[in-house]
Amino acid sequence: MKRLFLLVPLCLAVGIGAYSYLTRSDPAAGTAPAVHGAPPTASRIARGEYLARAADCVACHTAPGGKPFAGGLAFKLPFGTLYSSNITADRATGIGDWSDDDFVRALHDGIRRDGKRLYPAFPYTSYSMLSREDVLAIKAYLFSLSTTRQQTPQPELAFPFNQRWAMGFWNAVFFKSARFAVAPDKSTAWNTGAYIALALAHCAECHTPRNIGFALDHGNELGGTIVEGCRAPNITADPVHGIGRWTDEALYQYLRHGHAPGHGSAGGPMGEAVENSLQYLDPEDTRALITYLRSVPARAGEDPVDVNPKPGRMAAAPAELEQGLRLFEGSCASCHQWNGQGTQSRYAALLGARSVNDPSGRNIMQTLLHGTHMRVAGQDVFMPSFAGGLSDAEIAQVSNYVIYQFGGKQGKVTPEMVAQQRRQ
Repeated sequence: MKRLFLLVPLCLAVGIGAYSYLTRSDPAAGTAPAVHGAPPTASRIARGEYLARAADCVACHTAPGGKPFAGGLAFKLPFGTLYSSNITADRATGIGDWSDDDFVRALHDGIRRDGKRLYPAFPYTSYSMLSREDVLAIKAYLFSLSTTRQQTPQPELAFPFNQRWAMGFWNAVFFKSARFAVAPDKSTAWNTGAYIALALAHCAECHTPRNIGFALDHGNELGGTIVEGCRAPNITADPVHGIGRWTDEALYQYLRHGHAPGHGSAGGPMGEAVENSLQYLDPEDTRALITYLRSVPARAGEDPVDVNPKPGRMAAAPAELEQGLRLFEGSCASCHQWNGQGTQSRYAALLGARSVNDPSGRNIMQTLLHGTHMRVAGQDVFMPSFAGGLSDAEIAQVSNYVIYQFGGKQGKVTPEMVAQQRRQ
């Protein structure tokens, strides 16, 4: 028994020591590679505005219908709901009292001004790679904006996930604070693209599956996963399941305009990323991002989706798709056209889209239920929601028909799946 009592504090001491070692912060400020849209010659606020857009801060820190950066956006996770913080310079409810070191510590180490741990729904695991100067430029921009007094709702998490202190142990296992290191054997464009993809745009946070600890599974980096009920596709160099067959021009058009001929249009979280962030990248930064993505090792990813290069009707339309056909004729054909070319708007084109090639129909269901609305290059891209006009069974029927008609595949959407998507 005495040995047991001695063993407990010994294990505790070893654990605390290991925790302290593993969670230590790399003190280096880091040197950011060249970012064309935010040159060092720009004022700190102007540079910060560009970097904040590249980081898509407004998307997560703005609730529907709310004031920009005032927080309150709900993140529904398997273990509860988190709400984004108010990051305006309001002193009472925002970050107005935060010092430069406070702000840097939050982005580099995931620790708030009051010393409490942040949950990794805030992607400090990616922002940790930002240089100190870039972090402070983002702070300068946020502090230049008008303030909003809005209290952030408390998290609604089940035990033990509501214990913030326990995040220290999560960090010890899954995270190390470190700045981006320029690769001397890579081109300037590659380093710029890597900095944008890994740190600023934090692409991995959406396109990489998570492990049992809800940390990024780096063994499947950018291999695609499910985010907010939508499928974030594989964006590795895999020629079948990823972007290996996309031309540079197609990738450029998709990233900057949310559409590429023969590949469909962006929607859901990716549509938000294009609307709020990617369309504002300097063209050279977009090309640098493409250079980096080309270098990501090819992976099939989890539950891979392959795009049928020659879609069209299967040999015979199954009887169960007749209702879907009639629904498509009445609600969809006028915009998308029977050939899937979407002649009224390029954004309505369906041929080549991964959404219509995915038998699970996740993104089709999401689009039918929630519609699409993004503003790109001064143009409104809009598709109405059919959540109120179509039943779960009808949405399943039209989804399976679209998969059959434009992907040449057998859809697997059921009314029960649609009902689950409605609840998310």
